[in-house]
This record gives sequence, C-alpha cells and structure tokens, in this order.
Amino acid sequence: MGDYGAPLFLAWQLTNRCTGRCLHCCEESGPDRAWDDEMDRAQALSLAREIVDLKIPYVAFGGGEPMAVSHVWDIFETLASGGAQIKIETNGLDLDEQACDRLKALNAACVQISVDGGTDAVHGALRPGSGYQRAWDALDRLVRRGLEPELVFIPTRFNVQDAVAVYEQAAARGIRTFVTGPMMRLGRAALAWDDLACAEEDWAEASMALKAAAAALRGPRLALYPWSIQKEMLTRAASPQAMVLVVPNGKVKLLNALPFAVADLKTETLSCAWPKVVAAWRCREVQDFVRRAQSETELLRHANECWDLQKRVE
Repeated sequence: MGDYGAPLFLAWQLTNRCTGRCLHCCEESGPDRAWDDEMDRAQALSLAREIVDLKIPYVAFGGGEPMAVSHVWDIFETLASGGAQIKIETNGLDLDEQACDRLKALNAACVQISVDGGTDAVHGALRPGSGYQRAWDALDRLVRRGLEPELVFIPTRFNVQDAVAVYEQAAARGIRTFVTGPMMRLGRAALAWDDLACAEEDWAEASMALKAAAAALRGPRLALYPWSIQKEMLTRAASPQAMVLVVPNGKVKLLNALPFAVADLKTETLSCAWPKVVAAWRCREVQDFVRRAQSETELLRHANECWDLQKRVE
C-alpha cells in the first residue's frame, strides 16, 4: 500500500442509524443508534470532492443504512460525475422505482441487499425492522434495469439450512452474485456469538450444498468468503490493502475489526490521513491487537470503538 499516494478503495459508513436491529449486525446499528457527531452534509460533500480530486476509483457505502441519509444522492452524484465507481450495501427499503432509475443513471457498479432466510419468518427473526418481501422487490427492480445486484446471505444457526433455498430464489430472479461466508464476530454478533453462530460442520455442509446448487442451476456466481474475521485481520496485517474505512463521524480506521482511529476527516484532509493509515499498520499496538485477537476473542467486542492512534503515527 505504500506504493500508492492515495487509497484505491474507500469504505464509507455514512451513518450508524438503520431501520433494522439485525441480530448479527457488525456495526450495532439501529433506529436510535446514530452517532451524535456524524458528519454533516457540508463535511460529507467536501470529502466526496476530495475523493474525486485524488482519483480514488471505488467507494463502497455502508452503515447503518446509507440510503436513509438525506444528502446521499448529492454524494453519489459528486462521485459519479468525477469518475468514481459506487458500491452500496443496503436493506433495499429505500430503493423504489425512482431510486433505482437514479442508480441506473449513475451507473452504480454494485448494489448489495441482504436476504437471510427462505421465508419471511426466518429473515424477519434475524433482521427485525428490515423487510423480507421489500428486499426481494428491490432486487427485482435492480435486475429489470440491468444493474445486476448482489444478494448477501449471512449464515447463523437459525438460517444456515436455508442457504440453498435462498440461492435457488436468487437464481430464479436473475441475481448476478450470491455472496456469503462465515458470520463476522463483530458488533451484536460478537456479543451474541454463542447463541447465533452455527457449527463449523453445519457451515461446511451448507457450503458444499451451495456449490452443488451453483453447478446444477448455473445461476448466480457463488462468492464464498473464505476467512473468519480473525483470519482476515491476520492476513491484512501481513499484507494491508490500499484502502481506508471512514466511519460516520469522519474518523479514519484501518479495518472494521480494528478499533484504532488514525485520523479525523473533519479537521484534516484525506491526503494527509493516508500516510497515517500506511504507518499505522506497522504500529506495535495494531500488530499486537491482531495477534492477541486470534485467541482473545473478547477483543473483537471493541471493533466499533475509535481508539486514538493519531499521535503514534504522525
């Protein structure tokens, strides 16, 4: 990553507010979980313009629910007009016909919507406040416009048996990609791990069944994420990606599993923050945290915090 003067990829959490209270949410989002100090419209648009100036090619939006932010379209239009590609992770509730038309006009590169059950009951139990049929309806609208949406399925002990059924529905609807992998031990999922996580053998069996279904149906591309969050941390620490994570209050972090904040985009530019990100991956505190988290899983409960690492990397 030190070979680049700016990140190649920026993950941006616009807000921590969301209509849902998903049991396995990595960010502990919810209707009442917006941060008090989230970036305002002027600050967000300033960052969007700098992303364009730095020629960062790809920006992924998550949250919370990014589509519920009042100035989200201003950000999208600023980025798209400047040549940046846009990815959106959303529950789909705000993707009506008009919104999908706007995404088509912006040539959105990727829209991901989560469906976590073969039935409304299973999905709704895991994602209260989201909307099962509305998620499928949004996916259908995107497919009709040729936007080739991606469906995300998060396995838990309550829905792992539904994986193939959801894949089959995705195939019937013309979804481009079916994205799945081990549940991340972060946020609410970390707090409720013993109650939520499926057994490794159940996930292995579901993975094999999904591969068989993909081969038989020739349906959506099957994207099976191979790592647990601890394995991802270890891999990234050894060879960091040229990316940054911007959380709702403008703090810059290294990875969603790491609590370290290395810069503040309310008071400094992204171009000034980027060398701090590069340096932070070499910090003893970061490397020690990654090493300890391999066995001390309680450390993962701190993922959504912002520990000040700025003075150590300046």
